[in-house]
Amino acid sequence: MKIEQIYTGCLAQGAYYIESKGEVAIIDPLRETQQYVDKAKHENAKIKYIFETHFHADFVSGHIDLAKKTGATIVFGPSAETSYDTYVAKDNEMFKLGDITIKVLHTPGHTLESSTFLLIDENGKDHAIFSGDTLFLGDVGRPDLAIKSDLTKEDLAGMLYDSLRKKIMPLADDVIVYPAHGAGSACGKNLSKETVGVLGEQKKTNYALRANMTKDEFVKEVLDGIPPPPQYFAKNAMMNKSGYDSFETVLKRGNTPLEVDEFETIANQEGALVLDVRHEDDFVKEHIPNSIFIGIDGAFAPWVGALITDLKQPILLVTPKGREEETVTRLSRVGYDNTLGYLKGGFGSWKESGKDIDVLDSISPDDFVHKTNTNDLNILDVRKSGEHQSMYLNLKGVKNFPLDFINDNLHIIDKTKTYYIHCAGGYRSVIAASILKARGFYNLVNIEGGFDELKKTGIQMSDFVCPSTL
Repeated sequence: MKIEQIYTGCLAQGAYYIESKGEVAIIDPLRETQQYVDKAKHENAKIKYIFETHFHADFVSGHIDLAKKTGATIVFGPSAETSYDTYVAKDNEMFKLGDITIKVLHTPGHTLESSTFLLIDENGKDHAIFSGDTLFLGDVGRPDLAIKSDLTKEDLAGMLYDSLRKKIMPLADDVIVYPAHGAGSACGKNLSKETVGVLGEQKKTNYALRANMTKDEFVKEVLDGIPPPPQYFAKNAMMNKSGYDSFETVLKRGNTPLEVDEFETIANQEGALVLDVRHEDDFVKEHIPNSIFIGIDGAFAPWVGALITDLKQPILLVTPKGREEETVTRLSRVGYDNTLGYLKGGFGSWKESGKDIDVLDSISPDDFVHKTNTNDLNILDVRKSGEHQSMYLNLKGVKNFPLDFINDNLHIIDKTKTYYIHCAGGYRSVIAASILKARGFYNLVNIEGGFDELKKTGIQMSDFVCPSTL
């Protein structure tokens, strides 16, 4: 028996490759599926099943493409409805894979069809659970994504309480837990940085698995502090239910080099968004006017999903050399399939052509401090509200303006005023500034290095409050 976790840090997502006696199951595959086909071929094995723990909202799964390539059966838990061929399993149904068995445990709560897959080894012993978004290390899945007219988040939280206590907690303490996500995912609020654990440890440390916890207590605690879901979640879930273009088609269309004039023409004719994914320092120094920055080396896919509201938005790319295909791939993971090409030669070719360029004004932390000594400034802290509440610049004119909700909050700032923008380390502030400039806010100054560097200057700060107490 072989179990391999294939973890993708940008999405904080774990897919799984399970093999026994030449038969393979893939659980929660990524959009780009050739990696699983190649691995099975290398192991002289055949992919038999594709198990989906639920309809994912934070990424587009590769189950449809993988089934077409391999003939494998897509398996969802009870109540799942799709527009393509799937096998909808019954609760407690068994699937043989070589010498091992995978048992479906229907665990609704995160979503209605959510299921945990219990792996039973060749000796009949419960070995591991692939818990999807039902159980994380340190947390459980948010129960507010499958709300319907007759179903509230409180109803779903109650279902999750029952699922955990009836299906998960009775399992032995030595059962291994393989969750779908780790720290950084928006599918939970308190996820561990670890990506594999054991159930006994979770029973001791995970707040949601307290032995004496009542259902009312669980519902209250699991819903407390959950931020609104990113806007792309519902759209990705629908793609996973209804289907999508093949990844190869998306990649071929997007991984197309465009000369400068062609790039500019397509941008104008198609109303394409120019997405610059270089390092933030490069963008600050020079960029194409009205382009948006979201750096490929940050939490790229989740920020794209949170900030670009239309999945069908035509996109043109400005990338570091050699990272064009990677960028198209990572966009497709969250459902942005309408990339039309990239700037051949990168930003250098645009500059060499003599086209207009723009810059983002920036200021060092020390120079910013000097300005605050003699001026009242308008300051936008684009960190999350919890980060801001934990510690912030204790100055007149500071406004928490979280990047997550920038599209909803443009009305609260004034185009005639100058704003100094900071985040924690300098990545999000440049994203925010690029969006604001594209929307007609031109009097912007980025504070280099963000809050981390500002703290070193001795500037007046609020008292620190532990985020866990907020």
